Amino acid sequence: MSQEDAPPAGALPDDVREAFDRVLDEARARDVVPALAAHAARALKQASGRARSAGPAPNERFGMVGESPPMQELFAMIDRVAPAGVPVLVQGETGTGKELVARALHDASPRSKGPFLAENCAAIAENLLESELFGHRKGAFTGAVADRPGHFVTADKGTVFLDEIGDMPLAMQAKLLRVLQDGEVRAVGSNTTRMVDVRVIAATHRDLPAAVAKGEFREDLLFRLNVVTLHLPPLRDRGDDVRAIALAILPRIAKEVGREASITDAALATLAAWRWPGNVRELENELRRAVALSGGAIEPEDLSPRVSQGSLG
Repeated sequence: MSQEDAPPAGALPDDVREAFDRVLDEARARDVVPALAAHAARALKQASGRARSAGPAPNERFGMVGESPPMQELFAMIDRVAPAGVPVLVQGETGTGKELVARALHDASPRSKGPFLAENCAAIAENLLESELFGHRKGAFTGAVADRPGHFVTADKGTVFLDEIGDMPLAMQAKLLRVLQDGEVRAVGSNTTRMVDVRVIAATHRDLPAAVAKGEFREDLLFRLNVVTLHLPPLRDRGDDVRAIALAILPRIAKEVGREASITDAALATLAAWRWPGNVRELENELRRAVALSGGAIEPEDLSPRVSQGSLG
């Protein structure tokens, strides 16, 4: 900080100018000008980080942030497919946001006022999955103390989202195929069927044609499901979307953690350089960790070692 750094004479009132000069003289006398300059630089850097972390994302659509060409193509496909009402298969790696796409298709469709129910086919045992999807009658099995309608009946005039359908057991695939063909469901323990009007959106991270070739997935069910296939790109193929997503979700994460947070350009550059094998879910968890450990403005050293050092090992 030198005399040249002082504001022009006409920029401040005389009394403020005199006070400013006294502060400069005192700082020079105590030889603390370099320390003041360093402190001012740090404060400016943190202020810049806070400004970048605030405000809604201008490039957000359907609850997703993305300006990259793959995401713009996906948004355009959602616009075209949502009103059609046909089954849709969403393909993408784990953590890319497949359920967000399913909800977008539902919300932008004529069924938007109807129910949206989701089930992860890989997270529930086969005998329970049938009951969850199609319902059961009282006494159908141990623990069935009352009739239960199931997702397909509850979501009548709405949408059922079947996540990780590539992990659905073959026996359940046959029962799902019948529902898609006939529009009828039969609860476990019942002898009667019920007509339902449900749009099915399925998602998987698996290569379903390869699973068909191995006998692990029914080809006729695949034909029923992939009337339209939407491909959700991995985060590593989305360029500067990493920075935009980080800035968009940081305020929410800070609120969840209960701390104020901002992020510096250096930390954003570090995030953008990482390959993100866990995609957006991994990015969210990385920011959650950084907010918990940082003193306010997230710096590269606040990130996990493998991200900050760029190593997958």
